[in-house]
Amino acid sequence: MQFVDLHLSQPILRALADQGYVSATPIQAQAIPHVLDGRDVLGCAQTGTGKTAAFALPVLHRLSTDSQPAGSPRRARCLVLCPTRELASQIGTSFREYGRELGLSYAVIFGGVNQNPQVHALKKGVDVLVATPGRLLDLLNQGHVRLEEVRTLVLDEADRMLDMGFINDIRKIVAKLPAGRQTLLFSATMAADINKLAESILRNPVRVQVAPVSSTAARIEESVYRVEKHNKPALLAHLVEHLPMSRAIVFTRTKHGADRVVRHLHGYGIRAEAIHGNKSQGARRRALASFSGNKIPVLVATDIASRGIDIDGVTHVVNYDLTHEPESYVHRIGRTARAGASGAAVSFCDHDEVANLKAIEKLLRRSIPVKTDGPKFAERPAPTPARTPASHPKPTPAHRSAKHPARAGQAGQSGRRADHRTGGGTARPRHFSPAAGRPNRGSSRGRRR
Repeated sequence: MQFVDLHLSQPILRALADQGYVSATPIQAQAIPHVLDGRDVLGCAQTGTGKTAAFALPVLHRLSTDSQPAGSPRRARCLVLCPTRELASQIGTSFREYGRELGLSYAVIFGGVNQNPQVHALKKGVDVLVATPGRLLDLLNQGHVRLEEVRTLVLDEADRMLDMGFINDIRKIVAKLPAGRQTLLFSATMAADINKLAESILRNPVRVQVAPVSSTAARIEESVYRVEKHNKPALLAHLVEHLPMSRAIVFTRTKHGADRVVRHLHGYGIRAEAIHGNKSQGARRRALASFSGNKIPVLVATDIASRGIDIDGVTHVVNYDLTHEPESYVHRIGRTARAGASGAAVSFCDHDEVANLKAIEKLLRRSIPVKTDGPKFAERPAPTPARTPASHPKPTPAHRSAKHPARAGQAGQSGRRADHRTGGGTARPRHFSPAAGRPNRGSSRGRRR
């Protein structure tokens, strides 16, 4: 179905045409007519299916045809709640792009940054307010936000908001909204807690589902490598260079693990940045900008931070750590093969993650093909120099290099050791030695980022 068949206003259709959008995705084709009719909607669709436009386009149409009385203060008429800063920013950007000819005002508020600019934007007046629950509740309690004019409430990625513990915040916010509002709830899963939430806040909703929870996009080529944990850095570097991975998102289980992967990649001369909860909002924004602008080929992320990543052209997703939540696997790999493109999802599975792999395959109801074309590794990990007193150094080549800085750049060293050097960048290897699991001799072209 084409957008012109959905009875959207001409300004919205022009904005879509300018961005090259002609045909609606299944979730958009099914949801938009119901939203335009004022119905509550319960939508279930995987990430990358166009959920944002499915609610943003009809909401903008209704707002533009039902303006507030002249002279009245502008208060939010649409409230969108979502789990992360990144997702809030991208939803706000989508509303601005689709509604750029409508004369509406938009504001995005989230935590982790100074609230003063957000408060100033609210005082100027706003038609569409996009927010994370925590910051919105803070500003509500301070008296900076009024929600009595909200006519449409959107809960996006409701399953993740519940996973992150926002259920009580959501209920407090909903209690401050008009009872006669329209409510749209979108989720990638329909677990019991999501259905319970939907029953409590939606009125006779239309259910829209375009794919079962256990399915992954048909255009994603999935594979798994059985690899020991200590060989994962070398395997990742090998695949980045040899596939090649021109734009890849690498998922780790922990924030410290994400930083560690970035250090390893820098040791192999591969540009990469991490995005996770310990990063400042500015650092996360810069990392996303560098990734979307093709300045870095690899973005390393944790699950929570990744939910706001909505970037087309991702060629590969790498499950560096296999998640113990099978549904998260589906969310992760959905970051590739977006907007009709194809993509690849590569998973690393060590001995301790076999149970996670089996749980994922049980959810998918099929096996993930095992790849055997990776590099050959030594049976034991490459030795890491121990920290010993200067009076009793171990007689290893690495320690002899450390005693003679002039020769340190000549000795083969792991990405981790290179990263710990001070005053300079990490060495960029010229060659890759899979048998040793580390780079060989290299120059100093690479810089730590």
